[in-house]
Amino acid sequence: MVTGKVVRFDEIRGYGFVAPENGGEDVFVHVNDLDVDKRLIAPGAIVEFTMEDGERGPKASNVRVVRNARAAVEEEFVPVGLDFREELTEALLTGAPTLTAEQVLRVRKTVFDLVRQHGWLDE
Repeated sequence: MVTGKVVRFDEIRGYGFVAPENGGEDVFVHVNDLDVDKRLIAPGAIVEFTMEDGERGPKASNVRVVRNARAAVEEEFVPVGLDFREELTEALLTGAPTLTAEQVLRVRKTVFDLVRQHGWLDE
C-alpha cells in the first residue's frame, strides 16, 4: 500500500489526483476505485491505495481514507501556534461572517502557507 495526499478530486466528474508521500508523479484516482464514499476524498485528505499502471500513467485502486481533509489540515497547523490560528479564525469569521467552514479552512491554509514560506512566524 502507498500513502498519499489528495491534491484534487472532482466529485461530479468522479476523478482526481493523489500526491504519493514518497514523491514522484501524481497518481490518477477514479471514483470506481474508491473503497469509501467519494465525499471523503477531498483535497488534503490522506489516503492509502494500491499503485497500478493505468493507460496514461500511475493509477490508484483500493483507495481508503487514513485521515480526512479537515483532520489533516488541523494537524498540519498545530505546530504553527494555536494563538495565531485562533486569532486568524476569529478574524476571518468576524470579517466575513458568511464564509463556510470549508472556506475558512482553505483561507487559513493559504495564509499559513504564506506565513511559513516567508518565515513570518516562529514555529
